[in-house]
Amino acid sequence: MVFQLPTTVSSHHNPVLQPNECSSTLFQTIAAPASVVWALVSDFENPQRYKPFVRSCRIIDGQANQVGCLRRVDVASGLPASYSIERLEILDHDQRIFGFSIVSGDHRLSNYRSIMSLHPNGGDETVVVETCVIDAAKANTKEETCAFVDTIVKLNLRTLSRVAEDLAGKAQQQV
Repeated sequence: MVFQLPTTVSSHHNPVLQPNECSSTLFQTIAAPASVVWALVSDFENPQRYKPFVRSCRIIDGQANQVGCLRRVDVASGLPASYSIERLEILDHDQRIFGFSIVSGDHRLSNYRSIMSLHPNGGDETVVVETCVIDAAKANTKEETCAFVDTIVKLNLRTLSRVAEDLAGKAQQQV
């Protein structure tokens, strides 16, 4: 079955790019209700629940889970970074749209923006759509920059799928 992105959110996943930017949109089908997946995604203060490269996270400015707040994400060793400062840009509980931008850090992810939307797909299945926009790194081509980001985002989405499916399974066992 081919997933059709609802027109109500399609504008979020069709960015207008500047000449030095690249973008990609990734899809992940998760065998868990959208409410379970949304509880993980929308918790801006705890991305480590499903992002394996995040060692820890804390809110450093503003109120947690309020648009405009900033978080400091400490990255697991092994990546070419140790931390990132990120801003919550959108948190729409009704449409299940979540977005953040990276505002600083010790990495090469310049002008990084991510928008994620969740879509119930019949029964207890959810389709997650994530679009990322980033400036091409100075030492890399646009393709190389997007390939690097896609690798991390794909891993995050697969981990989100596993964690959400585990939570949904545990909730089902309790019924």
